[in-house]
Amino acid sequence: MTNAPKTAVILAAGCGSRLRPLTDLRPKPLVEVNGTPILHNALRNLEAVGIKDVTIVVGYRKDAIQYSCGHHFGNLEINYVESPVFYKTGSAYSLWLARHALLCGDIYLLEGDVFFELDALRHLEMREAENVAAVAPFDPSMEGSAVVLTENGYIAEVRMKQAAANLIDGSPRLFKTMNLIRFSGTDLRETIVPHLDNLICCGAVKSYTEELLSDLVQKKDLRIAAARCDDVRWYEIDNEDDLRIAEALFLTARNIAC
Repeated sequence: MTNAPKTAVILAAGCGSRLRPLTDLRPKPLVEVNGTPILHNALRNLEAVGIKDVTIVVGYRKDAIQYSCGHHFGNLEINYVESPVFYKTGSAYSLWLARHALLCGDIYLLEGDVFFELDALRHLEMREAENVAAVAPFDPSMEGSAVVLTENGYIAEVRMKQAAANLIDGSPRLFKTMNLIRFSGTDLRETIVPHLDNLICCGAVKSYTEELLSDLVQKKDLRIAAARCDDVRWYEIDNEDDLRIAEALFLTARNIAC
């Protein structure tokens, strides 16, 4: 890809209530996987693909994130946007708060609870499309948002709150969204940010980013290609079971590398 983004936005405002007591005194993005905070892993990977500026939307235990990451992390310049109502709003509201960063050109958008290998971002770079989302086969152990793909690898449908029960014979094959997306500056400026503005102005402050994208895809206002990351190690960490799975997965990766 010739015009890789230089900017990223990370949504990291939530309470992480399902990870308590680990999140009683620290925000979920600073929970460690084998000694590495989830957020630090993301920042190092973003730096490795040439990102220069990162905007982090913070809320719960915001001071801990600001202290841990500072205003410079390696070669990254870090900016913070605070959500004072993080406890009663969804991720779409956090994204709206960072709309100034969304209007700066092409970006990577990440959720602050995904631990992933660098290759996930490499896959986003390699897919020739304006907007690209990282996806992986939906495993029975997973739950959350998922997508159905067209034959040429574009997202045809976004489905919320999926689980093993949705993996039934005869249904379209599901792919888990990894909450790593590359957006074009044009679509951010002309489609995504205006739609976000309308959503928040209508009072839908509890909406999730996936709901926003689902609506845009359904109306055919936005085309998002899928970058298949079947061979990439990653895990979304919502609870202690997820954390144990991620630690085992990445401990194995380290042992193989050695």
